[in-house]
Amino acid sequence: MSVVRTWAVALVGLEGTPVEVEADLSKQTPEFRIIGLGDRALGEAVQRVTNACANSGLELSRRRLTVNLSPASLPKHGSGFDLAIAVAAIAEEFRLEERSLARTVHLAELGLDGRLRPVSGVLPAVAAAARAGFSRIVVPHAAAAEAGLVPGIEVVGAVSLAEVARLHGAEVAVPDCAPVAVPVPDVSEPEVPDLADVVGQPDAVAALVTAAAGGHHLLLSGPPGAGKTMLAQRLPGILPPLDEQAALVAACVRSLSGTPVTTLSRVPPLEAPHHSATMAALVGGGSRVIRPGAIARASEGVLFLDEAGEFAASVLDALRQPLERGWIDIHRSGVSARYPARFQLVLATNPCPCGNYGVRGASCECPPMAIRRYLGRLSGPLRDRIDIELQVRPVSRAGGHDPAERMSSAAARAQVGAARDRAAERLRGTPWQRNAEVPGSWLRDGPHAPPLPVRRPLDAALERGALTLRGYDRVLRLAWTLADLARHDRLEASDIGRALFLKKGIAP
Repeated sequence: MSVVRTWAVALVGLEGTPVEVEADLSKQTPEFRIIGLGDRALGEAVQRVTNACANSGLELSRRRLTVNLSPASLPKHGSGFDLAIAVAAIAEEFRLEERSLARTVHLAELGLDGRLRPVSGVLPAVAAAARAGFSRIVVPHAAAAEAGLVPGIEVVGAVSLAEVARLHGAEVAVPDCAPVAVPVPDVSEPEVPDLADVVGQPDAVAALVTAAAGGHHLLLSGPPGAGKTMLAQRLPGILPPLDEQAALVAACVRSLSGTPVTTLSRVPPLEAPHHSATMAALVGGGSRVIRPGAIARASEGVLFLDEAGEFAASVLDALRQPLERGWIDIHRSGVSARYPARFQLVLATNPCPCGNYGVRGASCECPPMAIRRYLGRLSGPLRDRIDIELQVRPVSRAGGHDPAERMSSAAARAQVGAARDRAAERLRGTPWQRNAEVPGSWLRDGPHAPPLPVRRPLDAALERGALTLRGYDRVLRLAWTLADLARHDRLEASDIGRALFLKKGIAP
């Protein structure tokens, strides 16, 4: 074999591209060079591969070795190419099987002793290899469970480079060494608190169920101690379990974030970044490697921003585009990455910096300018993308509430599931499944558009400037969710009226 070929995977965001790793030996001045638009980590692979091969009994030839990573125009980063480079480099000297190399993807970092070390992003890389039609992938022993979550591809969990070389037909002694250890993740499902713990907030519980049923965004405003955080933490527990595809997407994002993954969790994720979080922490980014932020990690689940008024206004406004599109594009010099952003946003804020503005029996000492500045961080365009704006009142009575009258998470989840089933039946034959996904043009002019008498209050609110056209469409989506919860076959005036009240506090 004059030129040896095998495969690796380059990840840009969640998208993986198969990379052909070519190695060529020539009788020139001895040198080991890697070409193909690699980053600094790939440049350092020369020394790691050289030492790993020597310490595995697979010492490289004293000739010029050129390794090309194709397509050369695709940026490549990280140490996950080490194993593919090493296998291609030793293939001609140690007579590795050409057909075996051609159908196998290699994904691992090499230690100097030849052992395989896991890298981040194993799950999306294996998924990309399976989509590209490869039948086998070699990963470190510690990452075999994560790679095995992708069906339709043979996963080989190897401990050392010598073991991989023997897999491809080399006659080499495999040392008896322990695999590289990684932290063992907690595989138990996260415990989600029960909705029945919420006392004395029937309107807020009803709004939470409505938000879950339609996939709507929610703003909770009220004084400290009113229960805003308690409500938001219980939203994942009343959402339907994730399906196979959604669970795989959520797991791939966790894998890219560096979290070991061994199972596909069906519980929707909850991300709650602190109000000191930067824009890069929220939307993702990085100087060399574009990492997912809280927005991507919350995809298929809930993004909860507590004390929203304390976040920087620029950070909050960065949410506007992902809320509309359902994904986020992050651009850096020479590369861009796309991450999913299909999350439900829950904002919780106090009415003023001290939290007592407008609260009966409390005294607010905040100057008017401070109150305006505090509330102004939630810009008009951002609030226009929120479906439900709810004032959460303090609980006035701690005792005397019958526990049997409180709604449990199981009961709420049943209501949410039934409402989503009705929406999916109505939207059969369309690309959408939840009311929050339906475009406004279809709601206004499609086969289920409400008649003029029913939407007259909505038209009046638009005419007098109380609603924008985007807000008009969001009220229609919310009204359909209320109709699904009430088991109405078509929109009624009461659904529109309740939706107007939840969106803008407008009484029809």
